[in-house]
Amino acid sequence: MLHMLGHMLFGLVIGIVAKLLIPGQHPGGIIATMLIGIVGAWLGGWLGRALGMYPEGHPAGFLMALVGAVIVLVAYGFLTRPTPTSASVNSEPQYSSRRFENNGPDIIRA
Repeated sequence: MLHMLGHMLFGLVIGIVAKLLIPGQHPGGIIATMLIGIVGAWLGGWLGRALGMYPEGHPAGFLMALVGAVIVLVAYGFLTRPTPTSASVNSEPQYSSRRFENNGPDIIRA
């Protein structure tokens, strides 16, 4: 149980540092930040082992976890950015005409 909490705390720290390093607004709250850090640490460990920096079975270090989290954060930003088709062309709100029709005299009863 403490092992999982350690991973979550490490992921949160890595996610926060990655969000501080990349300029701009980043979507997601504390859980998304934690998941970005955890997935980034996994990706950094995989990249480190692929490059021969870590032996098999050893976890990623802080730097490679941060590199992985930055990669994940940039990919997450590209996936969640608004597309030109999702933006509204007309900036004025559209109202139904039935909403403002007068359906008869307003009678106030006391």
